[in-house]
Amino acid sequence: MKIQRMNDLETEMRKVARGEIAAATDAASPSVDSAEALIRLLTPDNRRLLRTIRDSKPQSVAELARLTKRAEPNLLRTLSKLEAFGLLEMRTIDRRRVPTTKIGMLRLDIDPYAMSDKIEISPAS
Repeated sequence: MKIQRMNDLETEMRKVARGEIAAATDAASPSVDSAEALIRLLTPDNRRLLRTIRDSKPQSVAELARLTKRAEPNLLRTLSKLEAFGLLEMRTIDRRRVPTTKIGMLRLDIDPYAMSDKIEISPAS
């Protein structure tokens, strides 16, 4: 995961498409506009949700809804956001959507003097 402003990402993508530069090695990784966007996503409720997925390993969204006492439509919206940020993966197993965590630990280094914040992710074990 990387921090990159949308304008910078778009400029980079256009240069790659025109053949002016090679695609970055982390081009397929999710990117966030700012450290703040990531912090806003990691609410206490979303952290509890990620912990439940990691620890209970639910075999469907319906099972996760029962475990967390959340409505499936709301839960699916949250899962989609977490997946878009690369924090979890939704796998299809026998026509069931199964959420699995992708990260073990997330470290955010914030530079208070420049927009050069960094995110380090260790994979789930």
